[in-house]
Amino acid sequence: MPRGNEQQTKVHYKGKEEDFIVFVESADAVKEWKKDSSIPLAQVVGGWKVFITHKHGNQGILDSASNSQLENEFGTHKEEDVVKQIIEKGDLQETDAKERQGDTNITKGPSIAH
Repeated sequence: MPRGNEQQTKVHYKGKEEDFIVFVESADAVKEWKKDSSIPLAQVVGGWKVFITHKHGNQGILDSASNSQLENEFGTHKEEDVVKQIIEKGDLQETDAKERQGDTNITKGPSIAH
C-alpha cells in the first residue's frame, strides 16, 4: 500500500448491488497480468482484501466485503477467484494518495488546557 503522497492504484468493479474495489501494485502490473495470466496474482495485488463502497462508486468509505456479498455477486467467496474477476472485468484507476496529517505532539498548542 502506498505511503504519503505516492500513487495509489485500484481496480473498481461495479456489481449488481455493490461496488467492489481491490488495490493493486501498479497499472503496469495489471496490464502485464492481463496479457500473461501465468504471472502470479500475488505480484499484482496489493493486499488480499476486497472492499465495498456501499454504492458510492470508486469513492467513499471502504468496508471489507462479507462472504455473503461476495457469494451473491461472484458466486464464490474464495478471495483468489473474486480478485481475478474484479481485475479482469473492473476499471483500473490511478490517484495520488493524500498526504497524511495528524497530531505530532498534542502537549503543545490549544488542545491542552494550560
